[in-house]
Amino acid sequence: MADTTPLTVIGGGLAGLVTAITSAESGAPVTLHESHRDPGGRARTATGDSPYKTNEGPHALYSRGPLWTWLQQRDLVGPASAVPLSAAARTRFHRDGSLHRMPPLPVMRLGRRDPQQAPVEEDFFSWAAALVGERHARFAANAAGVALFHHDPGILSARFVQERLHRVLAMPPEAKYPVGGWSSVVDGLVGRARSLGVRIETSSRVTPSGLAEAAGRGPVVVATSLAAARTLLGDDSLTWESGRTALLDLGLRARRGDAFIVSDLDAPGWVERFTAQDRTLAPAGEHLVQAQFPIGEGESKAVGIARGERLLDLGMPGWRDRVTYRSEALAAGRTGALDLPGTTWRDRPAIDRGNGIYLAGDQVAAPGLLAEVSFNSALEAASLAMRAPRIRTARPLDLNRA
Repeated sequence: MADTTPLTVIGGGLAGLVTAITSAESGAPVTLHESHRDPGGRARTATGDSPYKTNEGPHALYSRGPLWTWLQQRDLVGPASAVPLSAAARTRFHRDGSLHRMPPLPVMRLGRRDPQQAPVEEDFFSWAAALVGERHARFAANAAGVALFHHDPGILSARFVQERLHRVLAMPPEAKYPVGGWSSVVDGLVGRARSLGVRIETSSRVTPSGLAEAAGRGPVVVATSLAAARTLLGDDSLTWESGRTALLDLGLRARRGDAFIVSDLDAPGWVERFTAQDRTLAPAGEHLVQAQFPIGEGESKAVGIARGERLLDLGMPGWRDRVTYRSEALAAGRTGALDLPGTTWRDRPAIDRGNGIYLAGDQVAAPGLLAEVSFNSALEAASLAMRAPRIRTARPLDLNRA
């Protein structure tokens, strides 16, 4: 550990924690600054005085992705549940104004297509319509909405949407749910970081002058939202397409027959009863429902919530009389990168910003589904920082472990 250069990580969400852990595993001294009282970022599970454990919108880990493997290798997943068969049987798809047990067969066939067959330059709707017709192309675009948080997924790059549709409709389902919410994963990451000697400073907001001071000592990884990084670095080029989504959390008195999932195919939207796979998220005898409904630039949160309530009327009859808890929010520019036709993840803001400063997060130049973008960018940022000329580590960074 002698003659090493310190690494500073700004942001204690998933990207920041993975960056810190990966760098510390290579012997680098790491200090992580988190502006909030607790690490976790959008992976935190909110509780406070409430008996309900809610994530910031519907959350799941995808078991065929690199993040799941990395967590497993470090024994950081903890107990996690798959979708139980009894719950899967209660999945419903909303189309043409009513609920159905299965998505249309052309949508399922489209979802099985290799994403490499989809063109980058063409929008998804045009490409899919040529294969399955306009009606089913619209259903397919909206089915992918659970991983896009965008009000009109059909206008996005065909390759980008197909990559997500392919995984969303995969059988058996990839989704895995950490018992107790994502806070269990965050707690494991924080514990791992501290055991490696990472210094975690909470309620620590770094200013542009503080960033410059840290960069004078060694490499800095900015693992914040792209908007926060833009302000911190004073770099107006740090922008990328993202979505706007109305979020609705509900505690409901339990009722037999409630749907597990309602996927809206008439418009992008998703309702999920999370207590179907983890009863610890709500008091006994209650359901915890989390839902998201993307809205356009000129639309209010109320528009999305109203559409969600109509979906709930179909999937969970009588829900209005059973509400024990309710919370609404708007996620704007906080739902990950979206690639328009002609662009891929490689066109997003570069991880290496020069002068020993690197970016990590879910809107930068890294591949993956949802949180996997943060994870992959964190690995790349850590690797670049470790190779910076001024830093010598006790042992080389081993990315093969990921």
